[in-house]
Amino acid sequence: MPNLSVKYALGSFARLSIVPNQEQILSELQDLLRPLTQQELEITADTELVADLDLSSLKVLDLLMEVEDRFDVSVPLNVLPDVRTVGDFANALEKLLRDTP
Repeated sequence: MPNLSVKYALGSFARLSIVPNQEQILSELQDLLRPLTQQELEITADTELVADLDLSSLKVLDLLMEVEDRFDVSVPLNVLPDVRTVGDFANALEKLLRDTP
């Protein structure tokens, strides 16, 4: 079966039965993170949100709102303590998208 992704004009993933894969989620997170950091650092799955990108708690909440808008999903705050890296966030988001009706 081909890998399908559907996006709205603004970049949000459509709420269909198709869940974006890990690579697509990671790419979207990288796009969302670039404007939040002043550093010219390559953002990978292993990049730590606070230690490497120096994101303040306010920037993390801004990121969270952007993610919710982009993926049309509500991310519970209790997910955040387990998220250290961009890859952790992508994994949590993929699980959330897969488990959300």
